[in-house]
Amino acid sequence: MDTRLRIAISGSYGGMNLGDEAILEGMLTALRGSGVQAEITVLSRNPEDTLQRHGVDHAISPKAMTRREMSEAMRGLDLFILGGGGILYAADAEDYMREMFLANEQGIPTFVYAVSAGPLTWTSSRKAVREALNGAAVSVITVRDRLGRQLLEDVGVTREIHLTADPAFLLGPEPLPEDALRMEGIEPGRRLVGFSVREPGPAAPDIDPDEYHVLLANAADFMVKRYDADIVFVPMEASDVRHSHAVVAHMHNPERAQILRRRYSPRQLIDVMGRFDFAVGMRLHFLIFATIGGTPFTPLPYASKVAGLLEDLGIDMPPLGSITAGQLIARIDRSWDTREQIRREIVTHIEALQARAAQTNELLLGLLRTLHPERKDA
Repeated sequence: MDTRLRIAISGSYGGMNLGDEAILEGMLTALRGSGVQAEITVLSRNPEDTLQRHGVDHAISPKAMTRREMSEAMRGLDLFILGGGGILYAADAEDYMREMFLANEQGIPTFVYAVSAGPLTWTSSRKAVREALNGAAVSVITVRDRLGRQLLEDVGVTREIHLTADPAFLLGPEPLPEDALRMEGIEPGRRLVGFSVREPGPAAPDIDPDEYHVLLANAADFMVKRYDADIVFVPMEASDVRHSHAVVAHMHNPERAQILRRRYSPRQLIDVMGRFDFAVGMRLHFLIFATIGGTPFTPLPYASKVAGLLEDLGIDMPPLGSITAGQLIARIDRSWDTREQIRREIVTHIEALQARAAQTNELLLGLLRTLHPERKDA
């Protein structure tokens, strides 16, 4: 008889974005490292990808299932985990709340794992989040940034909300062969600056692609000319490749830019980031990977989840829409000159972020011990 706990995890998983895969890998690494014996099911956009990447017991696609089918799949769970990541925004929040309501209906204990929230302007989405997170079965709520906690309180979540951190901070680098970058067309020994771009969408509604393509192209050309640096674009998901090409197309020195083409795991990208002298980026986990790798960076925040990371690191940056090319270049120049100081600040803050990330798992283990006091492995 299988006596393992039955746990389901719901998030934006399925190989669409390396940041989300880093979140899941960090969660699973912490849970497995704690010795918990569990049969794990992941709710995924691409179940085959999730099974291959993470080696979980089961992966299912909630979008392909009716409410009744989803209810049956959740029946008998010992724990339902929502998160982590920035999943509580726009219409997507209501999709994720469907499983939360099912868990509440069945009395399945629920743990909200290091989520972010916002933008959350739709009345229906705010109501769904409020009602689901105040549900009787919700045992613990954790968020990864202060702005997310404030927004959940503003929409009417009355339960205690714990501030932790992104589980990706629990990951370390997986060393790649020395010639890994050479195979991407990047010459060894060159000064390297990593760049990250992203597409507009519900999580980034204020981004004007044409404007930021030119903005980043100007910044990249400046770094090529001023610092004799090569630019390396790091796609975090498939759409980033197209936007990276668009930025390169606006550069005056496109021959000094490369776009990573090979498939990397989150840990491998952390190793790549650690080889850069500097980074300029929009995506949250690009900046988290830079932080783990000790690489100084200039951020281009587009959402509260990015602003939350910058707050934790003591880094200030205006929203993308309010900065000109000249202002960005001036900030890059100042940050470059003080990059060793920035690196020391990152090293100083990362221990606290890693401790906060580990706290989420400790809260999860505490819940499991409460629910199953007879289980020594819980």
